[in-house]
Amino acid sequence: MGVSNNITAVLNFVAIICSIPIIASGIWLASKPDNECVANFRWPILIMGLLILLVSLAGFVGAYWNKQGLLALYLFSMALLIALLLILLVFAFVVTRPDGAYDVPGRAYKEYNLRGFSSWFRNRVTGSASWHKIRPCLAASDVCTKLTLNYITADQFFASHISPLQSGCCKPPTVCGYSFVSPVLWTNPVNPTADPDCYSWNNDQNQLCYDCNACKAGLLGNLRKEWRKANIILIVAVVVLIWVYVIACSAFRNAQTEDLFTRYKQGWV
Repeated sequence: MGVSNNITAVLNFVAIICSIPIIASGIWLASKPDNECVANFRWPILIMGLLILLVSLAGFVGAYWNKQGLLALYLFSMALLIALLLILLVFAFVVTRPDGAYDVPGRAYKEYNLRGFSSWFRNRVTGSASWHKIRPCLAASDVCTKLTLNYITADQFFASHISPLQSGCCKPPTVCGYSFVSPVLWTNPVNPTADPDCYSWNNDQNQLCYDCNACKAGLLGNLRKEWRKANIILIVAVVVLIWVYVIACSAFRNAQTEDLFTRYKQGWV
């Protein structure tokens, strides 16, 4: 194995290591309750990480055993994957840039307005066809029941930093003026006409605010927050992968040159 192939093998080992945090990010996103209910958002990063791992393994094998055809396939495939990863990053950044959060006086948590998110993000997740599948999934999760275990008094709850999903789905909007009984039990609204969601609230644990626009906005807020965290890892990974790819291309050209010189010395040319 020539020096250039040695370098390419090492670079592919770096790429293999680089695929691990991408896969881990995909698994982390897929394991979140909100992503479990939004199937389209669960798998892209995980699939991308697995593909990068497989392509990097192919490049490592090609470099170690001097399989030029496999190396060429690796370079083509990795270029395609890096381009797809860049597209995914840019797209995720654009659609998650608008933030529908707003502060509520006297509350540590934020509430969310559906119109504050990008139209693509909003329509893709909260359209009637999508929400018909998402709503029962959220109702069956433990997102809201967790609150009753962590917060007993109103002061504890109002000082908490609950997730966007919990803020939107597990309680009525603050503007309605409901009285706190427990995190998932509220009574006697003093301003029920302030927001249409005030009438959608129901103390039935299978209902709560799952039919509220606030719940849809909270789901978008959760997805946005999680994808923004994942994007940080993806940005670092794509920078490393581009660096690896550029050096690998140079090493591949050098390996071809070394091969020509070897053939010439052996009298093959």
